[in-house]
Amino acid sequence: MDIVQEAPDTVFLAEDEASLYLQATTKPVWSPCGQTPLVRVDPSREKTCFYGTLDLQSGRVIAMRSPVMNGAATALHLRQVLAAIPERPILLLWDHAPWHQGPLVRALLAENPRLEILPLPVAAPETNPQEQVWKATRGEVSHNHTQKRTAELADRFEKHLTSHVFPCSLLDKLGYNKLRPMFI
Repeated sequence: MDIVQEAPDTVFLAEDEASLYLQATTKPVWSPCGQTPLVRVDPSREKTCFYGTLDLQSGRVIAMRSPVMNGAATALHLRQVLAAIPERPILLLWDHAPWHQGPLVRALLAENPRLEILPLPVAAPETNPQEQVWKATRGEVSHNHTQKRTAELADRFEKHLTSHVFPCSLLDKLGYNKLRPMFI
């Protein structure tokens, strides 16, 4: 936790991507006996991709819709993150997705030394706090949904992401929140 002492105004973020399909995923629900709820099945593979970056201190999410997940979309989302958090150092946790390694992303990181990347362990999504945001949002928005259009479902998904606070205990577990007041 040297960063607490060396850069106490650092913003800690966790980034991840998710795909949203029109086909509803399911979760258990209560219903009257004999009135089993129906979940619509959509045979298409139409999807909307989302980039989401969770601020581990505030619980707020910076979200971006994209038709694809690639280096250009990743660089665009990182620019959105930099604009949302001006002038402060940023430590961003993310996984080893191939689109995180491309030339556009490397160039953006070289141009913005205040944005530092901390790669998460390989094949360990449970270590990324943004995964819990996806889980909570899917539970509220896309499980058992009745939307007929992908765009409407994506609007609801994005609204939930940007209008809710998603508490994260990672910094508490690491002792950061106890140490930080000593250095600001």
